[in-house]
Amino acid sequence: MSRKSRAKPPSPFKRFNSSPDIIRLVVMMSVWFPLSLRNVEDLLFERGIDVCHETVRFWWNRFGPMFAADIKRQRINRMRGFRHWRWHLDGMFVKINGETHYLWRAVDHEGEVHESYVTKKRDKSAALRFMKKALKNQGPVNAIVTDGLHSYKAAMDELGNRERQEIGRWSNNRVENSHLPLRRRERVMQRFRRMKSLQKFASVHANVHNHFNSDRFSPTGRLTRQTAQPRWLSDDSLLPSR
Repeated sequence: MSRKSRAKPPSPFKRFNSSPDIIRLVVMMSVWFPLSLRNVEDLLFERGIDVCHETVRFWWNRFGPMFAADIKRQRINRMRGFRHWRWHLDGMFVKINGETHYLWRAVDHEGEVHESYVTKKRDKSAALRFMKKALKNQGPVNAIVTDGLHSYKAAMDELGNRERQEIGRWSNNRVENSHLPLRRRERVMQRFRRMKSLQKFASVHANVHNHFNSDRFSPTGRLTRQTAQPRWLSDDSLLPSR
């Protein structure tokens, strides 16, 4: 192995004058909490950090997807040995420039968001694309809980896993409750203007939510509330691997 291949990848904070801890804090506040960009600016100023709201926007767009992708990669690697998963599939209507779109979401029985996918329709084709993407990234599951939407049945018939579908009146409350943090964040952002922006934010928000989500009896070694935030602010593993 050459010396060049053994070298560590360059730091993504290399050309930034601000501390990496401050950048991580800004990204966490702008994604995890229902705060506007100016709210983040004001809260940072109270802490003695003078950062413009446009800088907050730039850092969230630059580093948010990077942190989220690494969180997702680590979580998938950590959970490969746990196959007894129960998925809850549901969607939420989101307006983009006055036009209604559909955000598909897959949540497991512990409340973690596995996949988010934006489409203009909620037919069989859209459901099939969403389920193929989720199964490809996350692997097979034991049970899939859905509502009575016929698109799920048609898509699962084509995938050959219709026998794993479960439908119940209150069985899907887990995913219904998971919509609430995203709804609160949507109102603060005054809705979205492009499908690409919605897809980007939904994916980043889901992975940041998974990082700070805590379950006292989780068998998968999930981070607790006391360790999630210090690890976010100081862990070098939340960097892109090359």
